[in-house]
Amino acid sequence: MKLLENRIREDGLVLPGNVLKVNQFLNHQIDPDLMYKLGQEFVKLYQGEEITKIVTIEASGIAPAIMTGLILHVPVLFARKQKSSTMNAGLYTAEVYSYTKKVKNTVSVDQKFLNKNDRVLIIDDFLANGQAVQGLIDICKAAQAEVVGVGIAIEKSFQDGAELIKKQDIRLESLARISSFADNQVHFVEDKDNE
Repeated sequence: MKLLENRIREDGLVLPGNVLKVNQFLNHQIDPDLMYKLGQEFVKLYQGEEITKIVTIEASGIAPAIMTGLILHVPVLFARKQKSSTMNAGLYTAEVYSYTKKVKNTVSVDQKFLNKNDRVLIIDDFLANGQAVQGLIDICKAAQAEVVGVGIAIEKSFQDGAELIKKQDIRLESLARISSFADNQVHFVEDKDNE
């Protein structure tokens, strides 16, 4: 998605440790117009899949997920990283390691919001090593919900996450695929393909 790639080039900042800072439009300050366009793209890519629920993880996945849910008119369910005092029983949980924050979290969703009749589209902001998405897949499996696909705003294609998802025969659609951060610049897979 050229619009997203251009925004990453303009406002993204490459940090040490293969980290891309996009807090101007995605994971601190949010550009709602851009998020709506991401939602439209996910809806177009997964057209005809009869999605009943969008599942994401707090916090940065919520913006693109909510816009996708808005367009599809389906609920958006987000896995919580912090245990809520109102959520203490009947939970699906998974262990998730955060590549950026270098911490392990137990994420959870209330069992009453996810079941075997759901056709789920998982949406997240980043895909690096795939641990967050894998946790969401595990939660969906525990609920016997069908994962129809995974939609990612920004994929770091040089890391293992995409392969982890594809090995499970789960469809993956990423809107911006980064091949490297060579010379502290963002290089996209599509640029490499066009050389």
